[in-house]
Parts: sequence; structure tokens; C-alpha cells
Amino acid sequence: MPQSLVRLIGHLVFSTHKRVPWIDSNVRAALHAYMAGILERERCREVLLGGTGDHVHVVAVLAKDVAPIKIVEVLKKRSSAWMKQQDARYQDFYWQAGYALFSVSPSNLKAVRDYVSDQAAHHQKMTFQEELRILLKRHGLDLDERYAWD
Repeated sequence: MPQSLVRLIGHLVFSTHKRVPWIDSNVRAALHAYMAGILERERCREVLLGGTGDHVHVVAVLAKDVAPIKIVEVLKKRSSAWMKQQDARYQDFYWQAGYALFSVSPSNLKAVRDYVSDQAAHHQKMTFQEELRILLKRHGLDLDERYAWD
């Protein structure tokens, strides 16, 4: 085949360091827009961001020629620097070291996008830790609690 055809849809989840609720309503929309711009510059498409004060969810068609870990690295590094520039109160802002990235089947994309869009209501019933445990179990991943909550 003379072409390389790839459509890798990812659902990325990561938290602020120690789940501090830094992402308040004053900055959330602007942060999500900034992060979407980073992803688009990294050639990711169909980007959707959601989350609450202590974490983000990203759904995107990932670039075919960039390793997912590099996309995550660039996204977290640049958005962390951006947050610190917004106001003196964000000077201690950091993302957690780790992340979770799940593949999304095209047949499940609408459900995942709806889930990410409805984060505020979802987290009235469940914490980030509870949510992540469920997502990991659903995707067949084991969680070592000793290293999960930095």
C-alpha cells in the first residue's frame, strides 16, 4: 500500500498535582481553548476538552506521525507554563506526572464525547479518583494506588 492511513482516536485524562482545584471558572474555558490550540498545532484533530477544577479530559484524533507520549508531554508542559502566566495565584500550578490514555472506537466516539462534555454534572456524584478507577477497570488496566495520586 503506497499510503499510510491512520485514525487513532484517544481519550486522555490527567489531573493537577495532588488534585488541587486550580482550574476554576475564571480560567477553565481559556485553558481548554489554549490546550485545544496546542493540540491542533501538533496536528491533532476533532479536539474536545472537558473537566473540572482538578483534572482534564481530552478527546482527539491524534497525529499519525507523532508518538502519543510526545503529544501529552507538549500539551502538559505548554499549558502549565501558560497557567502560571495568567495570574500570580497560579504560580504553583503543576500537572500530575502521569496520565491515562485510552483508545476510542469510532462506534463509541459520540458516547465518549458526551461523557467529556458532561463532566460538571458527572463530578457532582463522583471524585476524580473514583472516575479514574472505573475508566482504568473498563479498559483492562491495573492501578497501583501507591504511584497514582501525585
